[in-house]
Amino acid sequence: MVVVYRYVGPVELKAEGGAGSGGCRIGSASDFVAWVGERSAVELDEPFTFVVDADGVLLLAPRRSEHVACAGGGPVLSAGEISFTCEEGRWVVGDVSNQSTGYCPDLSSWAAVAQALDRAGLGHPAGFTHEVVFRRCPDCGERSIVREGDFVCVFCGCDLPVEWNVDPAS
Repeated sequence: MVVVYRYVGPVELKAEGGAGSGGCRIGSASDFVAWVGERSAVELDEPFTFVVDADGVLLLAPRRSEHVACAGGGPVLSAGEISFTCEEGRWVVGDVSNQSTGYCPDLSSWAAVAQALDRAGLGHPAGFTHEVVFRRCPDCGERSIVREGDFVCVFCGCDLPVEWNVDPAS
């Protein structure tokens, strides 16, 4: 089942960044080669903000960009941070996470990431190299990150659900 994630972060960030043109679309290997050719060595030393848009296309933006800006304010199939390395003349994903507190994608969103990376001709790991588990507290309504398998809200101490529930409309 494909889940489309709506932005669930602060409204003011969506208003500020969501109206922008979004990240750079990487729909093919040639798109990635052109994009990476414009990056400096300093830029490539840091991870980038990424989203996979609702059409399954990878969008990339500088690390400190908001995911909602990278997505142009739209829904996504996944979001997080990603880094690239060149191995034996081929670009591959070094690290990739689903760390996006604006979209809070579930770990199952990896399938969309893998498909977008395959389309871009990028080698990649079998899953997120850093997994973030997001839940919404049923009592206080806050978005929480589950750490070390402890499904307890850090804000109110309530038990968090085992299943992803950040945006019930998704």
